[in-house]
Amino acid sequence: MQARQLKLVFRVIGMLIFLSAAIALSSQLAQFPAIPESIHLYVMIVTGLLAAVLGWIYTPRIVVKPFNRLWGAIQQVPAYVIVAATFGLFVGLALGAIAAYPVSLLPHPLGQFLPFFIAAAFGYAGLSIAIMRPDLFQGLRLRFLSRELDEESDSKVAASTPSPVLLDTSVIIDGRIADVCRTGFIQGELIVPLFVLNELQHVADSADTLRRNRGRRGLEILRQLQEESPVPVRLVEEDMPAVREVDDKLIALAKEMDAAILTNDYNLNRVAELQSVHVLNVNELANAVKTVLLPGESFSIHVLQEGKEYNQGVGYLDDGTMVVVEDGASFIGGTIGVVVTKVLQTAAGRMIFARPVNGGD
Repeated sequence: MQARQLKLVFRVIGMLIFLSAAIALSSQLAQFPAIPESIHLYVMIVTGLLAAVLGWIYTPRIVVKPFNRLWGAIQQVPAYVIVAATFGLFVGLALGAIAAYPVSLLPHPLGQFLPFFIAAAFGYAGLSIAIMRPDLFQGLRLRFLSRELDEESDSKVAASTPSPVLLDTSVIIDGRIADVCRTGFIQGELIVPLFVLNELQHVADSADTLRRNRGRRGLEILRQLQEESPVPVRLVEEDMPAVREVDDKLIALAKEMDAAILTNDYNLNRVAELQSVHVLNVNELANAVKTVLLPGESFSIHVLQEGKEYNQGVGYLDDGTMVVVEDGASFIGGTIGVVVTKVLQTAAGRMIFARPVNGGD
């Protein structure tokens, strides 16, 4: 509702601005001898109405949409880059003002126009340098703070700042990462390397229908992350030219950036752990939050199908956990009460073995 109200305010302001500009322009055009004086008022009214309509229609496109895009881009930029860019802009403008003063003493018209261009050039240079090299400003500290306080605050910030997280292609295609991010469990900045994005695009362009759909789903999930994730999502162009495989590139980049890898690929998980790279596995998270049932507990289960062993029935909990019901083959298609006899944790997840209670009543 607030967005609609804001858009309405911009429409009214734009309509008034366009109307004022049209009236001023038409009053100037009325001075031409070729336009009869008897139609001056009609020209002004028609021009004003047309300009007001254009202002009402196009002001949101001119103001609101660029503002939303700018706001979305700012949300993806790390905070230290924004601080460094602001500081660099002010430094550049200050130096530009100093350099523009002697130029302002030049004769007309150079003394009027050159100072403005010099100040703008210095400001742009300061802003560009700060964006390209934000680390140049990381050593600056406020002079009124003691060195001991600086070191203490820096250590606290370093300890509290979460490490960045590199996204693997498989975890993007999986899609659960979008829901996990919305819950707020992931605090670090999400980073998508360009070689991961290229692999995702290659999957989306595959001739195989299943792979193509998986790739397109991954691109859609990535778009959702950029728009809805509470933590910033950043695309980086860093590459490891000496490494060929995407997984190996990801591990090498994680080492270089001191980042964690978010994946659901079992093999990548193990290889990264062997190389002392921190790994966040979505499958392990899903298994950790599944319902915990201990031997002796009772619950109801809908038996869907036969098990691998003789006279077994199989059902599933709401979180997907498989329940193997001994002597449950005769209850397929029905819901029965069971009691847990054993809980088995495997690499694929948790399995629960149970038996019917009082013959399945």
